Amino acid sequence: MLMLVLLVLPALGAAQAIQPLPFRDHAEEVRFQHLSAELRCPMCQNETLADSNAPIAHDLRRQVFEMIQAGKSDDEIKAFLVDRYSQFVLYKPPVEPSTWLLWFGPLVLLAIGAIVVAVQVRRRARQAPADTTPINDTGDDW
Repeated sequence: MLMLVLLVLPALGAAQAIQPLPFRDHAEEVRFQHLSAELRCPMCQNETLADSNAPIAHDLRRQVFEMIQAGKSDDEIKAFLVDRYSQFVLYKPPVEPSTWLLWFGPLVLLAIGAIVVAVQVRRRARQAPADTTPINDTGDDW
């Protein structure tokens, strides 16, 4: 019996994390879910608003819901959150000069790493002594 209780407790915690919101229709609910999946939790950093259980994520989900209810567009909601939390709040920020490092930084680091490896391989190939041992084609063992 104790084992059953221990198995059920985490599920109860997850069930409490879900906040039922009074959506007008299914389309509004789908829009909310899609929008909250595109936004990053400012506290958790690697979770969307939909996935995060942080207090700020609860507050932001409620705020997004209220803005949807007020008739704001997705772009208006995103612009409001970007003004407040910067481009960081977007899970996929737009490609613009302020986000170039984010988008192209990993490719630049990969290219630099490939160049360093190629230079090292060439340098070692030039420094390696030529193999001057004769090849024994007669099949005789020495």
